[in-house]
Amino acid sequence: MVDSGIFATTAEIGYKAGQYCSATSKAEAYTNSFIAQAESRINAETHYNWSDTYSGLNADVKAILKEAASNLAATYVISYDMSGFTSRAEAQSMIDVLLYNYAACIKILKDQVTKDFILEA
Repeated sequence: MVDSGIFATTAEIGYKAGQYCSATSKAEAYTNSFIAQAESRINAETHYNWSDTYSGLNADVKAILKEAASNLAATYVISYDMSGFTSRAEAQSMIDVLLYNYAACIKILKDQVTKDFILEA
């Protein structure tokens, strides 16, 4: 099986999910599903289909999409099974940081002035 996501890879999601998440939830079959969900959510939340225009975007925009998608998908990986973490609080703290950064990316992508700048880059 190969990575099927557009914005991020299994490896990038694994980096953010950390060493203590379950091997099952970090497996490519799972992360392919998680990344597809994250990409669809990003498109819906920003009211723009970044997936369809991805190949024509500049590197900076792709990096923002990669950050947003890998952050959200990593929360799914962690949430799937928190038993490997040293505590549930540790896992929750990681999720909180990832969701904070995801929200910051979405704010950038939703801002019309930024979106105009991005699409003209």
